[in-house]
Amino acid sequence: MENQGAGALRQRQVLLLFVLLGMSQAGSEPGRFSVAEEMQSGKIGSFVANLARDLGLGVEELSSREARVVSDDNRKHLHLDMLTGNLLLNERPDREELCGSTEPCVLHFQVLLQNPLQFVRAELQIKDINDHSPTFLDKEILLKIAESSTIGTTFLMESAQDLDIGTNSLQNYTISPNSHFHVEIQDGGDGKIYPELVLVRALDHEEEAELRLTLVALDGGSPPRSGTSLVVIEVLDINDNAPEFPQKFYEVQVLEDTPIGSWIITISAKDLDAGYYGKISYIFFHASEDIRKTFELNPTSGEVHLRSSLDFEIIQSYTINIQATDGGGLSEKCTLLIKVTDINDNAPEVTISSITNRIPENVPQTLIAVFSVRDQDAGDNGRMVCSIQDDLPFILKPTFKNFFTLLTEKALDREMRAEYNITITVTDLGTPRLKTQHNITVLVSDVNDNAPAFTQTSYTLFVRENNSPALHIGSVSATDADAGANAQVTYSLLPPQDPQLPLASLVSINADNGQLFALRALDYEALQALEFRVGATDRGSPALSSQALVRVLVLDANDNSPFVLYPLQNGSAPCTELVPRAAEPGYLVSKVVAVDGDSGQNAWLSYQLLKATEPGLFGVWAHNGEVRTARLLSERDAAKHRLVVQVRDNGEPPLSASVTLHVLLVDGFSQPYLPLPEAASEPAQADPLTVYLVVALASVSSLFLFSVLAFIAVRLCRRGRAASVGGYPVPEGHFPGHLVDVNGSGTLSQSYQYEVCLMGGTGTNEFKFLKPIMPSLPVHDTGRNVEENENFRNSFAFNIQ
Repeated sequence: MENQGAGALRQRQVLLLFVLLGMSQAGSEPGRFSVAEEMQSGKIGSFVANLARDLGLGVEELSSREARVVSDDNRKHLHLDMLTGNLLLNERPDREELCGSTEPCVLHFQVLLQNPLQFVRAELQIKDINDHSPTFLDKEILLKIAESSTIGTTFLMESAQDLDIGTNSLQNYTISPNSHFHVEIQDGGDGKIYPELVLVRALDHEEEAELRLTLVALDGGSPPRSGTSLVVIEVLDINDNAPEFPQKFYEVQVLEDTPIGSWIITISAKDLDAGYYGKISYIFFHASEDIRKTFELNPTSGEVHLRSSLDFEIIQSYTINIQATDGGGLSEKCTLLIKVTDINDNAPEVTISSITNRIPENVPQTLIAVFSVRDQDAGDNGRMVCSIQDDLPFILKPTFKNFFTLLTEKALDREMRAEYNITITVTDLGTPRLKTQHNITVLVSDVNDNAPAFTQTSYTLFVRENNSPALHIGSVSATDADAGANAQVTYSLLPPQDPQLPLASLVSINADNGQLFALRALDYEALQALEFRVGATDRGSPALSSQALVRVLVLDANDNSPFVLYPLQNGSAPCTELVPRAAEPGYLVSKVVAVDGDSGQNAWLSYQLLKATEPGLFGVWAHNGEVRTARLLSERDAAKHRLVVQVRDNGEPPLSASVTLHVLLVDGFSQPYLPLPEAASEPAQADPLTVYLVVALASVSSLFLFSVLAFIAVRLCRRGRAASVGGYPVPEGHFPGHLVDVNGSGTLSQSYQYEVCLMGGTGTNEFKFLKPIMPSLPVHDTGRNVEENENFRNSFAFNIQ
């Protein structure tokens, strides 16, 4: 029955506590919360408050702003349920462990919200319950009282310790019933009460030398808790002098790193009594368990020694009551205040609340991290300086209390630097200075802010004509300073400026590696050069691109044989050259005129006499094709001669053509001769024959002139069409002395005009034939070449006597 009644009573007390707790929370302002320690409501995961409602925020906003709870002592007493917005307990709170005797017991914490950054200061008050009974550190208290003690004399006794506070703390003392003593309660001025034993009836050592009483300590809880200690009273003979201290209050300062066993101070009292009554012993009086564990008092000498390590961050000072008792039981007390002096033995602490390790480039003022710093030392030892490296584009900004934010100072460029190692250094101002470092690695993500760049602004490629289709002729290359897809380059041909140029049928480009290919065989005589633009585009968003100019120069191949312009080889009647028998050696008989459709050394022509009716009579100049007499003519020389002249280019392999000249030796030009075989042996005919000869010569000359003009017109038309495609001349080397090149780009690459002039008379008169009128051309060669070209222009003259 008693157990059931006690259970019902505890249930009513718990219910009452819940009601009081609910009223306290309902009436508290936002930012202040409370919970009772060690009770059912204080278990792990228990509800404390709806933080979303108290802050006036929605649950979705709490989640989107990444709300979190940060405690000042870096312990996770609370956690926030992001689904409901409820603030819940993370551990079962013990007020005595958290706050000791401090009242009220308040845990400070902050609610950290981001986007934008906001701090909300809040407090959680831990309310005390009566979960501790009063206890006496000494289970037995020994009092020595002289029998001469007068009625009303008071005797100090050891007080009990109660870890609870307020009404749950120690409230009263009682003593077991007896006829000599009762207990009075004294207020110590520090909020604690002390029991004093009051003598109400005189003692008689001979009647009763020892008394055993039970001292009971009661707290104010409901139901109250109690603790007991046995009081042993020894009745002594008379001792009329109590010990005396030189001073009632002692103060000493001790460094917190003082070694264990070190001497602190000596407390000494004097007693005027002699013998046994003058012998003094020392004890700690009303000392807490922490004092007894930390310090040691020599009961005979009064020396105080350090028993365990001091820690300023836990306890800054100790107030110790020391009692001196003589052999007759008289006692006196004094107070010793030991102040612990702080030393710089705690390095600063860094707590990261939020961190972002990857940020995009080109974005100014980006939040990297939110962190707090703390130093448990005091004074200058606890003051801190927070810094990062000076050579980094980041800054630290203080925000709330000891919180800092790490931000970018400016927009970052990944192409300059893709990774930063930031060292947060927190240094205190103590001696020696202690510091803590925390490393943060920040990666800069790429943004497509760099267009592809070609290795050259223009490329010049060479390809020999008559190439095979799909021939690789060269490559272009572009690089992109970005990364990933932003750096992947795609190549393409850009539309040509000339819409008539069939670029797509001539050249193609590999989109992946920039290799260029000739799609078909090229002909130097039709197209000497090709110019177009290529583009390089990355795969970023938006895509960036650049351009480069590509020139393709077609190199000539020896694919054209020399072509003889004069004499014509068209199957008509052969052309006969007339040479007077009186001609001197070196007389110009005729000149073989030939051209080559190639250019450069492939168009350098040389002339050679292959066959002759009478070897040694005529010779051909190798560099200009002039046919001249090699010696004086005589009457014994045959009248009709047939010469075969070979024209050969300087290509590899060389190509050649041959032409046949007919030469008729005559006595003079006063009487013309027909170039017939039988005419050479017949005597001169009558005047009608002369007329026929003149008419035949005029007809042949007219026919030859018409053929030459028709040929030149056809070549000019073809050259005009080839020039419309566009071309770039290929510079060539110097001409050898024995070869002839009409101009720098081939013997058929320019238009020619010819003058035909027949001059009357004999002897030194000349027949000017096919004298070219050369257009003005840029000079690409040395003086030697200019001289050779000038000689070539002057060599188109044929002397006939």
